[in-house]
Amino acid sequence: MRPGAVRRSPVELAGRVVLVTGASRGIGAATCAALTRRGAVVVAAGRDETALAEVAASSTVVADAADPAAAPALVAAAVDRHGRLDAVVANAGLGWAGEFAAMDPARITELVDVNLRAPMLLARAALPVLRRPGALVLVTSIAGLVGSQLDPLYSLTKGGVTLFTKSTALEFGRKGYGIRVNSIHPGLIQTDMGEKTFVMRAQQVGTNDTEQARKNTLALHPIGRLGEADDIAKGIVFLASDDASFMTGAGLVVDGGWTAH
Repeated sequence: MRPGAVRRSPVELAGRVVLVTGASRGIGAATCAALTRRGAVVVAAGRDETALAEVAASSTVVADAADPAAAPALVAAAVDRHGRLDAVVANAGLGWAGEFAAMDPARITELVDVNLRAPMLLARAALPVLRRPGALVLVTSIAGLVGSQLDPLYSLTKGGVTLFTKSTALEFGRKGYGIRVNSIHPGLIQTDMGEKTFVMRAQQVGTNDTEQARKNTLALHPIGRLGEADDIAKGIVFLASDDASFMTGAGLVVDGGWTAH
């Protein structure tokens, strides 16, 4: 530390109740652990009851983000169990890569339901009960910022969340709701979804060489490594905290420099 510098305390969320969806594994599980370390009361929601049992959280709720009834039930569970709700992290999501002409209608519906409709319904359900000031953090992707020649449908859903973030931030500000809305945009992160992406990338270029697909992806990261779930969790904690009190309608890009190309 340089002479005269002030040592800042870590971001603290002591006593604040935070609902995290898609919490069973990957970014969601890492976010629950990071929030818990900061003193937050975490309500972890996900489809896998067994995996949820291993997540660092004050309470868990089994729910499927694709179910329209899930959002109000999750919000109600958080308030009923802990008496308040201070922040929501909409993290549940599905990944898919495929040729546009070969898109299966059933898969389209599933991706739109989970990646686009679910965060919108969660925000709507949370709006009446979020304490002011409150925070909504929507986990999207760099695929929601730049085009992808391999993931047109995934980009469609994530791009929708990006603009939903900005538009709701403007509306909530205009109406004086006292709720900040921000998005976070991970690059390709080494999670279960990330590993599946390497497989799909290899198949799309006509090979089954997953390791080469990994190397090709690594080469797109100026920072020199692939991302980990904790990298994104730290950004989510920041956006949910008072350290981001002057941020709304913003997109925090955590991608190792991928979109700098």
